[in-house]
Amino acid sequence: MLLDVAPQSSAARRGRDKRSAAPITGARRRERSRLGQGPVPGVHVPVLARELVDALEVRPGQTAVDCTFGGGGHARMVADKLGPTGTLVAIDRDPAAERCFEALAEQAPCSVRFIRRSYLEALEQLAAEGARVDLVYFDLGMSSMQLDEGGRGFSYSHDECLDMRMDPTQELSALGIINSFDQQGLATLMREFGEERHAGAIARAIVRQRARAPIQTTLDLVATINSAIPAPARFASGHPAKRVFQALRIAVNDELGQLDGALPAAWNLLRPGGVLAAIAFHSLEDRRVKRFMTDRARGCICPPELPVCACGRTPEAVLRSRRAIVASAPELASNPRSASARLRAARKLAVSAAEPAS
Repeated sequence: MLLDVAPQSSAARRGRDKRSAAPITGARRRERSRLGQGPVPGVHVPVLARELVDALEVRPGQTAVDCTFGGGGHARMVADKLGPTGTLVAIDRDPAAERCFEALAEQAPCSVRFIRRSYLEALEQLAAEGARVDLVYFDLGMSSMQLDEGGRGFSYSHDECLDMRMDPTQELSALGIINSFDQQGLATLMREFGEERHAGAIARAIVRQRARAPIQTTLDLVATINSAIPAPARFASGHPAKRVFQALRIAVNDELGQLDGALPAAWNLLRPGGVLAAIAFHSLEDRRVKRFMTDRARGCICPPELPVCACGRTPEAVLRSRRAIVASAPELASNPRSASARLRAARKLAVSAAEPAS
């Protein structure tokens, strides 16, 4: 089901009855569970939240698009800055994010709207509607909400069915990939999306194991991975299944293909002076974001030996910082997940000349 909520003003929300305006806690949460709607996930701590809001330079009355709503941590901070004349459009294909949005919508000071689609599809929908916005931002990768919610198959620490679908209505799952891709296809997937150095050995072990019986659960897969790699590698750095699980999740949800299409789609939605920002957690995403933004901040691309510019190219953007913004020491101490986070942002120019990045 596609939930596409028209913007709701704070005045309209105040006009609802007391029960619908109350926070979704206690009895309402139990009632939702009884009705089969599932629990409302808890609010997670967003990574680089202050840095993101600063990079976006959120102002009252603006229109912002949160392309990866998740648990709504960043959205809450942005909504507070937008105020009663602003609008927040939240995008996510995960039904758990939809439940989190309902809680935010009851309390947000700005007008809000939710589109339950992939962010590429939702950005294309907004473009077809003729939307023009001031801010677009991404918090890429997997939400902590998806790890915390049991049964999704994202975690290699719990025994769950191999799933990993952010949209549970789609057909392709990690279970299908692991039990149907040939050995070469599995190895290529793990090298390209997980940068896994033991991809060949792991792919052979998977094919050998599933010849005996299908690999059904996350811990079945972890055991197969452990059997394929040398003992020193199992204790080197991080969990030995980390890269394989990353590769599967990216493949199941077409994360890199989505990002490649969504970056230009988001840029085209921005008004002159608007800001595009993205937080990435691994190099495959970060390289794409960096390349996209630096390409738009680049002016003349003529060979240096030409005495005058022949390409006529002018910058479309100014980078908000020369280098990626990383977590502060206090955040690293309180939230280890922030260690790999990289924030990049660029402002869309209204004129051809770019100012130097700070």
